[in-house]
Formats: sequence, structure tokens, C-alpha cells
Amino acid sequence: MSKNLHSGQGPSQRQLRVGEVIRRTLAQLLAQGEIHDPDLNRLSITVSEVRPTPDLRMATVFVLPLGGGNKPEAIEALKRNKHELRRAVGKVTKLKFTPDLRFLIDDSFDRMDETRRLFAQHDVQRDLDKNDQQDD
Repeated sequence: MSKNLHSGQGPSQRQLRVGEVIRRTLAQLLAQGEIHDPDLNRLSITVSEVRPTPDLRMATVFVLPLGGGNKPEAIEALKRNKHELRRAVGKVTKLKFTPDLRFLIDDSFDRMDETRRLFAQHDVQRDLDKNDQQDD
């Protein structure tokens, strides 16, 4: 039997649960300013998603600073405080191994805006209207 049962099927329920616990924990820590770094506490950072690996040894944390500005500064501050954040996550999750945290900017909002812009173009609207008429 294959060791990695979830290779092409998406995340397991355990991965989703652990990711959500990590997301809520990090969001709470950042919102309450519990990290001892004035640069990090000065920033308002949204934690939109956490994706743990199947073995739960690593977790990719998708973040976005409020207003979308200061992205490099936010990532740098989070990386600098990774050990303190990881320690806090370990206390809450109580897993055998606390996942190593990787921080990335969440670009899904930018992609949604671009998709809306594309759908609003005249040519695309015309093609969509044409397809609707053919379906009737």
C-alpha cells in the first residue's frame, strides 16, 4: 500500500484542521501584539491561510499586510520572529513536532481583482452572452 495516500487528492482532514488551528493562533498573536518586536507589532497583518505539508513538519503561512503595502517588511519581520511564533503555535497545537513556518505573501486577492477585470472586458462579455444564447 502506498505511504502517501493523499498525493493527488488535496489536503487531508487532519491537515485542514491543523492549518486552521495554526492560522487562528498566528492571527490572534499578531492582532494582540504578543510578539516582542516593535516592527512586527506596528504592522497590521492578515493571516489568510495556512497549508501544512502531509507530514505536518512544515506549514506555509499566507499573509497580507493591511492595505497591501509593506509586503517585504512584513515578511522580513515574520521571518525574524519565526522561532517565537513557532513556539506559541507548539503550545497550542501540542503536536509531536511543531511545524516549521514559511511565510509568503497571499496574492489571491490580486488574482481575484485581475479575474474580475478580465470578465468585465467587452470582448469577454460578448462571448459569454453568445454562449448563454446558444444554451437556450
